[in-house]
Parts: sequence; structure tokens; C-alpha cells
Amino acid sequence: MKKFIFDARNGIHIIDLSQTLTQLESACNFLERTVGKGGKVLFIGTKKQAQQAVKEAAETCSQPFVVERWLGGTLTNLKTIKRSLGRLKQIETMETDGSINAFVKQEQSSLRREAARLHKNLDGIRSLENHPEAVFIVDIKREHNAVAEARRLKIPIVALVDTNCDPDIVDLPVAGNDDAIRSIRLVLSVVVQAITRARMEYEAKFGRKQVQEETQAAAAEEPAAAPAPAAVEPPAAIPEPSPSPVSVPSDVPPATAPEPSVTQS
Repeated sequence: MKKFIFDARNGIHIIDLSQTLTQLESACNFLERTVGKGGKVLFIGTKKQAQQAVKEAAETCSQPFVVERWLGGTLTNLKTIKRSLGRLKQIETMETDGSINAFVKQEQSSLRREAARLHKNLDGIRSLENHPEAVFIVDIKREHNAVAEARRLKIPIVALVDTNCDPDIVDLPVAGNDDAIRSIRLVLSVVVQAITRARMEYEAKFGRKQVQEETQAAAAEEPAAAPAPAAVEPPAAIPEPSPSPVSVPSDVPPATAPEPSVTQS
């Protein structure tokens, strides 16, 4: 951390904020690209000063988070974590439909205690179906297990790094005070803005693409329109033969009407 320290006075190290600003911009650009592709960012902060701030930040941008005890194997043994989440959902379903009342009171109490424990530790990662594309960690010294698992899975790490930490084990360190609540909230607010903006752009683009695909699928399902029958011309009218003039011989006298006969009474 020596290269990130501006000065030391009375045993207190002062961080060079100009470098912090540059690092924060790089971290935000990386997270924005990651979320813009539909990726997930796991927020991790189990220390008392960071718990509430990390939880609020993750909920604001709809990302998974861990603010209670880090369970070993949360990343490297995700299958077991999913099994525990399935157990939590099962107990919650039993509470909803009332089937838990079929058990005796002692078993009901045991099931509720199990659900409370699982909810406390796993509620923040309910939406985590696969490994996250990146993790954001507050105090990598305290969260060394999470750092080790992320490095083993080659998951990029963005972290708020204090002067008592080693920044070389982090892909994108942000030098800052990880003990002060105001410092943590300030960094998280900038990160949340970048993630929220990228997420909105991704959802808008994905929504347009989905509507387009649905339209194309609907058009493909409709039968092709039958070609219109060719217009049949009515048959041409046959002209009636005109009566031929009758020739009267010239030597034949014209017919005269007979005179009416008068009878005398």
C-alpha cells in the first residue's frame, strides 16, 4: 500500500485521494461493463461498520450480497449452498400452506429455528443461480476466505483496500478507509450508480430483443396467407342475330285490309 499513501503523520497514514479517484473510476467502468452484459456482482461486507451500508447498496441495484458470516464454500461449493436454499424454501412453503401444523410443537420449533438460521445467512444470495461475474469486497483482510475462493475460481475482485491490506491480491483495488462508515457509503454510492445505470440499459435492450423475438415467433406460427384466387372474367355476351329483312317481290300487290261487311237487319 506504500504507493497509495500520501503521507504518514503521528502514526496515521493519509491515502492519496487522487489515486483513489482514478481507481474508483476504473472499478466503476469494469462493473458497468460486467452488469451491462447481464452479469451479477456479489457484494461482501461482514464487518459491523459495513453490514448495513453493503446491504442497502446491494438491494438498491438488485445484486446478491453477504453481510453475515461468510460460509465456507459459498463460491467453491455452490451446489451445497443451493441445497440449503432449497431447504429454506421448503420450510417457508410449509409455513405458507399450513402443513407445518401437522408436526408436533417441538418439531415445529426446530423447523422454525432452522429456517431463521438459513434466512440469516443465505437470504442475500437467493437470486444467485451461478457464480457471480465479479465480487465487491469491503476489508479484504477480514474477508480472506471470500478472497481465496474468488481467486481460486478466477472471479474478478473489486475491493475497498485500507492501508493494512495487500492490494496485489485484488484485481481492481480502491484505496480507502474501510473502517469509517462515511467512507464506505461514499464509495458504495458511486458503485451503485454505475451498476444501476448499466442494469437499466441492459434491461431496456433485453426487453426490446425479447419483444422482437416474440413478434417473430408469433409471425412464424401463423399459417401463410393463401394466395388470392385469380379473377375470373365473365364470358363474353353472344350477340343476338338481327332479323334479316324479308324481300318482297315487286310483282306481288300489297296486301289490303278487308272491308267490313254490312249486314242489313
